[in-house]
Amino acid sequence: MDYLVIEGYKSAAEEFSQEADIAPAVDFESIESRMNIREALQRGDIEEAITRVNDLNPEGRIGEALQFAQSELGPRGEESPEYLSELERTMALLAFENAGNAPEGISELLSAGQRMKTAGEVNAAILESLGQGKEVKMVGLLKLLWWGEEALGERAEFSKM
Repeated sequence: MDYLVIEGYKSAAEEFSQEADIAPAVDFESIESRMNIREALQRGDIEEAITRVNDLNPEGRIGEALQFAQSELGPRGEESPEYLSELERTMALLAFENAGNAPEGISELLSAGQRMKTAGEVNAAILESLGQGKEVKMVGLLKLLWWGEEALGERAEFSKM
């Protein structure tokens, strides 16, 4: 069920919950809200995504985040050139609406692949803020199984899955 919730399959999660007679551990409306945010990010509609994030979590404060970046991150960037470069690239995103107008180093941050990555990270952050797991439990179990096989393989021979 956690896979359906985390990945945003609202109707499938509702059906599964009913069919398996499992009390939902999550508000199904939050799934729809997260997917609307994800879709806005994936199509590059940052304004809508920010509005929807703020609707979902009114404590989000973009203005304060920008002030923090100016007062705290800026001075640290001066101390570390590689950090400054990344900070400048990220802050430059505010100046460009699409990749066509942006310089080469900035345009990759506006690419579809980066939007997908950002949408996934925002989804994970929202899940975490709602007190839900941000990774599908099955993935964690498979990683644990792989680690166990590797550790056992160092000590004994056996057939792996």
